[in-house]
Amino acid sequence: MSISSEAAGRKDQESFRDSIATINKDGNRNWIFPKKPKGPFYNKRTIVSSILLILLFGGPFMKINGHPLMLFNILERKFIIFGIAFWPQDFHLFVLAMLTFIVFIILFTALFGRLWCGWACPQTIFMEMVFRKIEYLIEGDFMQQKALKAAPMSPQKMGKKLLKASIFFVISFLIANTFLAYIIGIDELKAIMTDDPSKHSGGLIAILVFTGVFFGVYMKFREQACLIVCPYGRLQGVLLDKNSVVIGYDYKRGEPRGKVKENKTGDCIDCHACVQVCPTGIDIRNGTQLECVNCTACIDACDSIMEKVNKPKGLIRYTSEEAIATGKKFKVTTRIIGYSIVLTILFGTLITLLSIRTDVEAIVLRTPGMIYQKQSDHSYSNLYNINVVNKTFNKFPITLELVEPKGSIKWVGDGIQSLEPQDVKDGEFFVIIDQENIKVSKLKIKILVKSGDKLVDEINTNFIGPVK
Repeated sequence: MSISSEAAGRKDQESFRDSIATINKDGNRNWIFPKKPKGPFYNKRTIVSSILLILLFGGPFMKINGHPLMLFNILERKFIIFGIAFWPQDFHLFVLAMLTFIVFIILFTALFGRLWCGWACPQTIFMEMVFRKIEYLIEGDFMQQKALKAAPMSPQKMGKKLLKASIFFVISFLIANTFLAYIIGIDELKAIMTDDPSKHSGGLIAILVFTGVFFGVYMKFREQACLIVCPYGRLQGVLLDKNSVVIGYDYKRGEPRGKVKENKTGDCIDCHACVQVCPTGIDIRNGTQLECVNCTACIDACDSIMEKVNKPKGLIRYTSEEAIATGKKFKVTTRIIGYSIVLTILFGTLITLLSIRTDVEAIVLRTPGMIYQKQSDHSYSNLYNINVVNKTFNKFPITLELVEPKGSIKWVGDGIQSLEPQDVKDGEFFVIIDQENIKVSKLKIKILVKSGDKLVDEINTNFIGPVK
């Protein structure tokens, strides 16, 4: 996306797109020292971030009937979402849920830009609302930080650097433990922390690796995660259009720029306050850029300046390029309608599949390589394999009943009598049908899986009999 020449006010208005603020002309890292933000939007973001941080760190301790509220055990392919267990057999639901989420993100971005990045993304919340605040307390605002970096090493500088690094490491350790708790569960995490370390070497290694990654990201990598690694930021260029709500600079009102005492028509006094507070080092006056994470720091900075020079607020605000250029209000586009229809279909399908999802799932297959067996009483049998999954936290007694056609079921050995919570069992059984009920060589049969009087699953399969 680009802006008009009126917006740029420069001979080469698009030259800023040839490089990013975090890389200097020599190709080396240009360290960003953003000014400490303040203002109404920053206060609201602080409140939202505090709530989200409480939910994030408290999540592993939240349980429903003694079971985790959220668990994403990728290694054991076990997921618990809002107290409901999901198994590999529910993989199609997971895929559909991910597709629904992706379409939602596309629609949300087309409407509101990178609002997620500025207000809810864990990377932004931890960097700006946790680590950056600590950095301001220890090293001061941006000018003090610049001076500290340029100063020769001294006991005072070493003390501040070590203090910051130590606090950053402790917080990274807490974050690593929290994320691991969402993967293996809080009880298993407690065992790792309290038992003999030799019994949980894999878990301890995982904690240390996660801690190192988080420490490296927030100590050194920082905004590069948003600029280089995050795929969502890269997709912004194709997801946004002129009607998307973004943080935009009203160039019609602001240009031409100049000092307050100069005879000019624009409201922008070229104070660079919006640039100083930007955590990714961009100049929002150049227009919407991939580096912008919609953190609203530039809005607060600009509004405070407008108040001081007796100008209306909103020179930088939530708006769209179309609204700035034409003054027209937001309108629903064909693309938004299309995304909405697709999202509605996907969401409806997901809800339907979740509503018909059974607590116990059984898979029955004829034993491969075997045909029918003739019994002594003018009946025939087929051997079947069964795999039964208990997706709940309750114990289930299990019985099988053949309803179509008439016949009987006989377990091989003890069979499957019951399922423990979150249990998976395999078994074998014979389906026995009288010869007079076998009308065709490949007979359709229906088997009911019951728990007491409750029907938990229905199996339709084939029975191979003698050809008449």
